[in-house]
Amino acid sequence: MRGKGAKIAGVLPLFMLFIAGTISAFDDIERLRIWPLPAQVSHGGRRMYLSGDFKLVTEGSKYGDTSGILKEGFDRMLGVVRLSHVISGDRNSSGSGGSALLQGLHVIISSSTDELEYGADESYKLVVPSPEKPSYAQLEAKSVYGALHGLQTFSQLCHLNLKKKVIEILMTPWSITDQPRFSYRGLLIDTSRHYLPLPVIKNVIDSMTYAKLNVLHWHIVDTQSFPLEIPSYPKLWNGAYSSSQRYTFEDAVEIVNYAQRRGIHVLAEIDVPGHALSWGKGYPALWPSKNCQEPLDVSNDFTFKVIDGILSDFSKIFKFKFVHLGGDEVNTTCWSATPRIAQWLKKHRMSEEEAYQYFVLRAQKIALSHGYEIINWEETFINFGSKLNSKTVVHNWLNTGLVQNVTASGLRCIVSNQENWYLDHIDAPWQGFYANEPLKNITDKKQQSLVLGGEVCMWGEHIDASDIEQTIWPRAAAAAERLWTPYAKLAKNPNKVTTRLAHFRCLLNRRGVAAAPLVGGGRVVPLEPGSCLAQ
Repeated sequence: MRGKGAKIAGVLPLFMLFIAGTISAFDDIERLRIWPLPAQVSHGGRRMYLSGDFKLVTEGSKYGDTSGILKEGFDRMLGVVRLSHVISGDRNSSGSGGSALLQGLHVIISSSTDELEYGADESYKLVVPSPEKPSYAQLEAKSVYGALHGLQTFSQLCHLNLKKKVIEILMTPWSITDQPRFSYRGLLIDTSRHYLPLPVIKNVIDSMTYAKLNVLHWHIVDTQSFPLEIPSYPKLWNGAYSSSQRYTFEDAVEIVNYAQRRGIHVLAEIDVPGHALSWGKGYPALWPSKNCQEPLDVSNDFTFKVIDGILSDFSKIFKFKFVHLGGDEVNTTCWSATPRIAQWLKKHRMSEEEAYQYFVLRAQKIALSHGYEIINWEETFINFGSKLNSKTVVHNWLNTGLVQNVTASGLRCIVSNQENWYLDHIDAPWQGFYANEPLKNITDKKQQSLVLGGEVCMWGEHIDASDIEQTIWPRAAAAAERLWTPYAKLAKNPNKVTTRLAHFRCLLNRRGVAAAPLVGGGRVVPLEPGSCLAQ
């Protein structure tokens, strides 16, 4: 699933923050400096300041916040707004051209639960100031996770005025009504090709929230290493690079909890039957033979007992409704080249191709028995799509026309086509990420509803803790707007959003995220000294 496509990025001029003179409606949108762009926005021309003791108020909310998810989100929001600067609060707030002081944010949530369910309502409405309480902003949401999105938007309305040492909100009054276009907005990380320390994964999760991405696809294991502890089969992590490059069972619980408290699902993947050589480091019986080690042995019931054990342990950690079973790039020649497996194929009257189908479908049944719905890479659909379980989601990465075929068959689909949404394609510029449309050439409403969304993929062959952030950002943000913002509000020409994306990239930098310049592909360096807005 690792493509090698290359694209040459053009060098684009970036313009400065504010545009003087008469502006069009689209230019007015670009001046808003909100990313991703909300569904509906209106604003005025006044200025307000945040009180030094700006507080969270929840009167009238059905959500009790017993677990502290909302309070933690509010505190994080203030943290990224203040950026460790000393803020005076009320200083210079009087006599400043009709500006007023905001004492706090009134949050009203209509659902009492904080269970993170896939497809739950992520909408919110934000007004600054509240018509009923002019000294407060007001945020309404159906769920606490919609409220967290609203807090992210509120944080982007706030600006540090270092001359006055206050936080100000320009262009009030604001009224923003917002919800995501797609329910699945993902980012894949790969911890098999290079181990990613826990603080790095947590930083990635935090940065995802800024762009309103909501699924962390954790490609945990692969050919190269098996870093995760599986209590049912403890020798599996003998396939880790070293004893210090492992994740304990408790580490995985911590990652899932950390993500959940920020409104992010964690999708776990075991890629079977291919991409699994590392499994045999602890259990050599999983290999077809000592000299032919991939794919997993289809003829051995022990193979499926191990898969069952892994998914049983997964069900205790990964509460997302989906599990990813891979199924891509399966070279079955080891099966025929191994005499005992060849004999098994003959006995069961199976070709290599039929054995591949047998393996994938048996793994699907195991996942279903543990309460999961399944995601498989597109090769499974291409080879035997009509046999896949109806609860299968097909993950597109190769063929641009596949999404139409998948949805026409009645199956669901996730888009990650490599020519546009593979972050490891270093020469791929952000414009291609922005312009990639998941519903391209799909006009039937029923088929459109089967496209859950999309995912940008950060494959790890050349990525580790030293360079992951600048390879993900800001290109993942370009895809994030495509997945969040209503289609009619998206720019037809990606270059029209350059200024706003440049501002968001600077915002990420200020928040400690190592987002690379826009000028170029991925992981480029600044061309010369200057403001981050001009890079």
